[in-house]
Amino acid sequence: MSDDTAYQATPQAPPTCPRHPDRVSYVRCQRCNRPACPDCQRPAAVGMQCVDCVRQSSKADRPRRTPFGGRVQQTPVVTYAIIAICVVVFLAQTVRPGLTEEILFDPGAAREEPWRFLTAAFAHGGIAHILFNMLALWMVGGQYLERLLGSVRYAVLYLVSAIGGSVAYMLFQSPRPIPYAPPYELFWGAGTVGASGAVFGLFGALLVLNRKLGLSSAGMYGTLVINAVIGFVFPNIAWQAHLGGFITGAACAAVIAGLSSPARRRWQLPALAGVLAVIVAVALWKYSLYPAPLATPFG
Repeated sequence: MSDDTAYQATPQAPPTCPRHPDRVSYVRCQRCNRPACPDCQRPAAVGMQCVDCVRQSSKADRPRRTPFGGRVQQTPVVTYAIIAICVVVFLAQTVRPGLTEEILFDPGAAREEPWRFLTAAFAHGGIAHILFNMLALWMVGGQYLERLLGSVRYAVLYLVSAIGGSVAYMLFQSPRPIPYAPPYELFWGAGTVGASGAVFGLFGALLVLNRKLGLSSAGMYGTLVINAVIGFVFPNIAWQAHLGGFITGAACAAVIAGLSSPARRRWQLPALAGVLAVIVAVALWKYSLYPAPLATPFG
């Protein structure tokens, strides 16, 4: 006689969740095929995934970083925003001519209205002026630096360079009494407008960052020489702001490059704030050499 019990399949234990072994689950993860109890199931595009696979997938999908710590992105949103602001301000200047005098950088007025150190970088003196600056901004900033640094670092670089350009312009001014006016009135020279100081800051940053990356900047040297010559040859061009913006941008880039390792990137923004603090201290020192004029002869 044959023994029928020899042909009976060995019963298998019901599948249990690896994270909760006391729970039976017949639902399996679409990625690892392990059982997952209701508490460990996460909806996916197709079926369910377990929490472990979801966590592993999220780590793989974390945004990539540039060599200097910024998030890799394809759309230069900050450059677009700066261009849009400059265009809107330029149109407002055209419609309301008095606006230029209210936002241009005049060192004397900026003593009481410090926002002029920055607002002047968004105003321009003519259509050729804004077109040239916006083209340079797009080519150097939108096409390269913003993608290299990420939006936050790039925005800080631009704004600090703009302020640095204004401060440098002030450093080269020697205020003098206004003729036929009481001695409590001083003239600091003509005011300035334009994004050139900030754009030159991008030029300086590009040279420093390319050097850090071991890349050539040969194509930029010709552009810098041409702009330097234009600043000295043609009238009504604030070469002082160009120089100040360039030095400030290079200093900001040196800070970013020097703190580019993953362990030190958290210090980049505080260090950039330190650069801004130095610029502010220089402006205050310049003002201290020429005490604020009295509001009235008897004030």
